[in-house]
Amino acid sequence: MYSFKKLFSFITIFILLVSLSLPCFGEDSIYVWSPTNTLLTTNANNVTTNENSLNLESQSAILIEQTTGQILYSHNIHEQLRPASVTKVMSILLIMEALDSNKISLTDTVPCSEHASSMGGSQIWLDPKETLTVDEMLKAICVASANDCVVAMAEFLAGSEDAFVQMMNDKAKSLGMNDTCFKNCHGLDEDGHVTSSYDIALMSRELLNKHPGVTKYTTIWMDSLRDR
Repeated sequence: MYSFKKLFSFITIFILLVSLSLPCFGEDSIYVWSPTNTLLTTNANNVTTNENSLNLESQSAILIEQTTGQILYSHNIHEQLRPASVTKVMSILLIMEALDSNKISLTDTVPCSEHASSMGGSQIWLDPKETLTVDEMLKAICVASANDCVVAMAEFLAGSEDAFVQMMNDKAKSLGMNDTCFKNCHGLDEDGHVTSSYDIALMSRELLNKHPGVTKYTTIWMDSLRDR
C-alpha cells in the first residue's frame, strides 16, 4: 500500500503540472486523454466515464484540473470503494479549516486518549501520557499517516471520534460527495466506509484550493518529532 504522504503528494504535483501545461478550450468542453497521450476534447454530454482508454488496471480513476474542476480523464469514477488512508484527506481538510478560521492554532497542545493510542495500523505510538502540538500532529498525519494522531485530533476538535466523523459526512454532503459514507477518520477497513475517485477529487481540490498551507506538510521530505 502506498503511504498517504506519497499518494497525496502525487495527486498534488500531478494536478498542478496538468493545470500549468493544458491549452485553453471552450467552457463546454471536457478533456480526455487518448491512449497515445494526445489531448482530445469532446462535448461533456458525450463523455463515457467507463471507457478506460488508458487500459488502467485500477477499478476507478479520475484526473481533474485543479482550478476549474474540469474532468480530464475518468474511469468508473462513481464506483464506491474502500478509501483506506485517503480518508485522511477529509480529516486534514477539517483540521485546516479549523486552523484557518482561528478555532485552533498550530501551537495548541493535543492530548492522546486511550482510544486514540489503541488504533493500530500506521501510527507513531502515541502514549496517553503525552501531548503533541497541532503542528506535530499534522506532521505525523501527513508524513506517517498516523492513525493515532488523526483520532487524537478528531477528539480535540469535536470531543469524540464519532462527532468528528459526523462533521466529515456533513462536509462531504456540502461538497456534493454523494458516493461517500465515512465511518471513521483514519481509513481502517469498516463495513460501509466507502467513497469514489470522483469524491476524492472533490475533497482534494477543496483542500488544495482553500487551504494551500497544507503543502507545508505534504511536501516534507524528512523531519522528526519529540525532539528526536
